[in-house]
Amino acid sequence: STFSIYMKAVVSTQSTGTDEQRSTDLKLTEEAGWKVQSDRDAIYKEFSFKDFNEAFGFMTRVALRADKVDHHPEWFNVYNRVNITLSTHDCGGLSKKDLNLAKFIDDAAAKFA
Repeated sequence: STFSIYMKAVVSTQSTGTDEQRSTDLKLTEEAGWKVQSDRDAIYKEFSFKDFNEAFGFMTRVALRADKVDHHPEWFNVYNRVNITLSTHDCGGLSKKDLNLAKFIDDAAAKFA
């Protein structure tokens, strides 16, 4: 996808860059199913899996990656559903770290599809 190709070139920084770059980033993120939160500078996506075991396996993959890159999601899990919000507290909103983690999360979820 365009989002996947673009995200390979994204580097982890503390801001989303210029307004034009931010618009491009958000458009690609939304095309991948992430929603921009209306009440804060964050992105959100809901995932659904076959059962709790798959959901927990997915969360484990994400947790290991998040810990490795020192960027942790806000999430909520009930049985086979996982809801994730990404925002960078250090800069008070979205950053390249969020976009990079969103890409990893999408790739991890695809492995369970």
